[in-house]
Amino acid sequence: MISRRAFLRGTVLTALGITIGGGLRLAHSRAGGIAALGPLQGPDENGLLLPVGFRSRVVARSGIRPLPKSAYRWHAAPDGGATFASNDGGWIYVSNSEMPNGNGGAGALRFDSAGNMADAYSILTGTSRNCGGGATPWNTWLSCEEVDGGQVWECDPFALREPIVRPLLGRFAHEAVAVDPRQGQLYLTEDKPNGCLYRFTPARRNKLGHPDLSTGTLEVAEVLEAQGGRILWHAVPDPDAKHVPTRKQVAVASRFRGGEGIAWHAGIVYFTTKGDDRVWAYDVSAERIRVFYDHTDHEQKVLTGVDNVTISPAGDVLVAEDGGDLQIVAVIPGRQLVPVVQLAGHDDSEMTGPAFDPAGTRLYFSSQRGTTGRWQDGITFEVTGRF
Repeated sequence: MISRRAFLRGTVLTALGITIGGGLRLAHSRAGGIAALGPLQGPDENGLLLPVGFRSRVVARSGIRPLPKSAYRWHAAPDGGATFASNDGGWIYVSNSEMPNGNGGAGALRFDSAGNMADAYSILTGTSRNCGGGATPWNTWLSCEEVDGGQVWECDPFALREPIVRPLLGRFAHEAVAVDPRQGQLYLTEDKPNGCLYRFTPARRNKLGHPDLSTGTLEVAEVLEAQGGRILWHAVPDPDAKHVPTRKQVAVASRFRGGEGIAWHAGIVYFTTKGDDRVWAYDVSAERIRVFYDHTDHEQKVLTGVDNVTISPAGDVLVAEDGGDLQIVAVIPGRQLVPVVQLAGHDDSEMTGPAFDPAGTRLYFSSQRGTTGRWQDGITFEVTGRF
């Protein structure tokens, strides 16, 4: 596997010259919270740089049982993640494994209402390079395979049901997926230098009232720059990509420089592209896209190597770095950048899987390759504080 830091930025791509701002409706965070955080302090006992008043703990290490009573050993190369509330007041943190050749999958850590770890187990095995993904409003985890012809697997965080492959979401190098709970549509990124942005619209809802992912239409985005970033959606003729790669089936589809993390919040779909270090914002109602953050517009390169995305309890967009100084950085409305946490001594790793617990007081994430730079030495952390 090639480190994302080795991504070739010099590839000739279609550049979308969309301006920042331009009247795009964006959610604003409340006063205080992340916007009020002070500077990061020196490394703590776990090698994390945190704001004053925050604390950390290691909750899992690759190859080691998170709980002595559990038979499950935490997976190698932990990547995309999300949390799910449980009925007992606790929660579950789900994490992908980006291992290749059928050695990937996803695992879960279950916490009780006091934040104590109660269980650890697998929810998906036998898949390859499970990179990003996304949580659904109906409490499942969509795990994405980042390989040519890769698929999306719908998994049960509680491990009560077997994973289900969702072929209508397309066969391509999937990175991540976000669900619009209002429209019931899914947005998907593609980790290719000339990848696309996709949308899946279910044709109906199932008996529980949730979008039925077994029927519907996969579409690809065409950005109309001359019309202020308006997007047209075109049906993908063959989502199974039997003869032609998905991204090449619609000639007018716009190209993005390596799609990464994606998240929905308050009617906006935010996603990152690593080839140009941008965060994009797509207004679902207006059907227009803008550049929310571009590293070239900031003299101080606080945020580079953009990757996974999550949303804070206050509505701030948090981006994890694959590169730079390995931080999770909040992009506050007004284009203010606020580092939230930084890894020290993890130079050959990357930040992955940021996700808040249901109460919004604990942030989970991983150092994918730990301090050694080996896939087998990933470390998963929990940071507690006033977010």
